[in-house]
Amino acid sequence: MPAIVSARIEDELRDGPEVSPELDALMRNARDASDFLKALSHESRLLLLCLLAERERSVTELENILSLRQASVSQQLARLRLEDLVTTRRDGKTIYYSLANDDVRRVISVIYDIFCDRDEED
Repeated sequence: MPAIVSARIEDELRDGPEVSPELDALMRNARDASDFLKALSHESRLLLLCLLAERERSVTELENILSLRQASVSQQLARLRLEDLVTTRRDGKTIYYSLANDDVRRVISVIYDIFCDRDEED
């Protein structure tokens, strides 16, 4: 398995307060990853993202599939939108949601492979 953190960065973390551009970039990326994972760390949001990985869906459709109140679905979708994990498209009065980018789709796919295919393997 390749090293995640270079030896130089390990030395910096161990030896002193001065931060190189490489370490600074790593720290920013870690913060972004942490924010991304926090947004995924709610069961309803994760379910919504899994459903949106299949295809674009309306709030009403998501509400019916999950048997959740519209207010709850909308609240979770708003958080996902704030975190740039989903995008919207309006068609008349209906708002459709979809995954924002391929990075989100790839992460959801890995989560699905690890946690949702388990029942089939056991």
